Amino acid sequence: MGKQRPGSPTLEEVAARAGVGRGTVSRVINNAAGVKDSTRRTVQRAIAELGYVPNLAARSLAGRRADAVALAMTERDWRLFGEPFFSEIVRSVGDALADTSVQLLLTLVRTDAERQRFVEYARGGRVDGVLLMSVRAEDRLPDMLAEAGLPTVLLGRRSGDERVTYVDADNVGGARDAVEHLLRGGRGRIAAVIGPLDMYVTQCRLRGYREALAAAGHDPLPSLVVEGDFTEDSGRRATAELLERHPDLDAVFAASDTMAAGALGVLRAAGRRVPEDVAVIGFDDFTLARHTEPSLTTVRQPLEEIGRTMVRLLLAEIEQPEVAWRHVILRTRLVVRDSA
Repeated sequence: MGKQRPGSPTLEEVAARAGVGRGTVSRVINNAAGVKDSTRRTVQRAIAELGYVPNLAARSLAGRRADAVALAMTERDWRLFGEPFFSEIVRSVGDALADTSVQLLLTLVRTDAERQRFVEYARGGRVDGVLLMSVRAEDRLPDMLAEAGLPTVLLGRRSGDERVTYVDADNVGGARDAVEHLLRGGRGRIAAVIGPLDMYVTQCRLRGYREALAAAGHDPLPSLVVEGDFTEDSGRRATAELLERHPDLDAVFAASDTMAAGALGVLRAAGRRVPEDVAVIGFDDFTLARHTEPSLTTVRQPLEEIGRTMVRLLLAEIEQPEVAWRHVILRTRLVVRDSA
């Protein structure tokens, strides 16, 4: 980790280009005092021209920090960055860092080339740690960062045996609570609109749905489950498909509020009254849940606390990188409004 890549510019080459000593370059990189502004500018220009990446190990030996963390979003579909979940987490992470001296950098990492580029960037000492969002089951980015020695915290996890520090909500329990509420309301034909199946969060919410049905003696029919992608548009498509397959359905559990909002629109257009004919429950408790027509019964996951906890764990891992991975699962709560 501490070595420059073959062919990478060295500290000595930067010093030669700038016409200064090696120690002067080191002081500029570490933002130390005692360097004239004109010399500092010359060294910075040489660093930029050569594409020099400061050595992370050397910087940490000198006790220097970037005082910055990256929030990297790995979602491949640009549309999803418009979803409330992303903006809520960015806001909560930003709020958690507001009273610190740590800068928050946002970045998108979607392709293998971008993964490699981001790992090289992070290894170069530009950030002290990484927060990761929307990581899919097969994504190696958390492992690449761990191998590079970068403190890393995931929002959610890739599987049940995740080896990297993560913060998650009780997705199984939240989904189970939602479906049990529908069952108590006398609903017998309960459909599920879920997220992408290659995300562990989806698998957990689907498991909670199935467990609640099975415990009540209902057979969880595969045809009552349709995959979406957490967007409102996918909620519309999935609900239309479910109505075609099962005109007798009397409830929809949607694995996000945005998909639930899409379901409400399709049910209204089909002449189904909510909740009289079809009850609807979402998941998240975004602001929009209070403003749908009717207002949305949903599972609240504590997004503010998720962001705060991610930051707390990352800062702790930056201070003590050798400590054990921490796995935190936060409670969810069913919020009953008018749709179910």
